[in-house]
This record gives sequence, structure tokens and C-alpha cells, in this order.
Amino acid sequence: MVRKSNNSALNSLINSQNTNMLPNLVTKSIVFAGATANAIGNDGGTQDPYTLFTVTGTVVMSVFGVCTVNCTGAGSTGEVGTALSTAALIAQTTMTDVDANEIWHDNSPDASIEAITILVPKIVNQDVIITTATADTEAGAITFYCMWAPLSADGNVV
Repeated sequence: MVRKSNNSALNSLINSQNTNMLPNLVTKSIVFAGATANAIGNDGGTQDPYTLFTVTGTVVMSVFGVCTVNCTGAGSTGEVGTALSTAALIAQTTMTDVDANEIWHDNSPDASIEAITILVPKIVNQDVIITTATADTEAGAITFYCMWAPLSADGNVV
């Protein structure tokens, strides 16, 4: 039995669980430029980890990426999460496995079509980061999508 709450954010979450769709959407496109150690090129090529989304308060969210340019860099790995849980939103992945037109949501990106059920909502209260490891991701581009809803009164994602 689903119990309704007076909290509109919780009602939104409860109502969205059948479709896994959350009411707000933000996107961020990043370009890898690994000529500088573990760099992401959006900021001139020097930040790792790189902040994808700034979170205030507490929110519920689902995150996935769509690759637009094949990722390269022998031995490079990447993951998406928070400072305390760096792979909590997208598991650590060999970045050369992330190719154009693939949807990156787990450690095995391999399709241009995915079931909406891959979008498992998570409760988050820290900024969302992408971390590259092991070796540089030398090239590639990914657009990240974050569907979210506020849980706390100050919950927001930008």
C-alpha cells in the first residue's frame, strides 16, 4: 500500500515511481581533454573530479549520459557520484567502452536504446561529480541528463 504524504516533494516521488520520471531536468555537456592529467576540458583541462551538477539541500535524482564523441585513452576509467560515493550514480567504467550514441548508465554502456527502468532514483545531498581514474580520458564528449525532484525545502540542482 502506498501512503500519501502532505509533503508535495514526497508525493511527486511516490507518484513518479511507476514511470521513474522526475519533474525537473538539467543537462551538462562535457569534453574530455586528457593531455593534462585526468582532465576534463570544459574548464580549460585541469579539473578532476569535475562537478556535473551543483546540489543544494536534499533531492531525489536519476543521472545518465549520452556519448556524442567516442571516448579514448588506454586504461582510462570514469565514474559518476558524489565526493563520498564516487560511483554511486554511474558505476566505474572503462572509458574506451563509451562510444558515440551509447547511453552510459552503468559499467557496460552498449546501446542507443534503454528501458526507462534503468533510471533508478537516488537520494542525493552533495554535488554530482565525474571522476576519471587510472589513466587519462584523452578525448570524447558526453551530455549528462539529471532528472530530479526536491525533497528538502531548499532542494535544487543546477
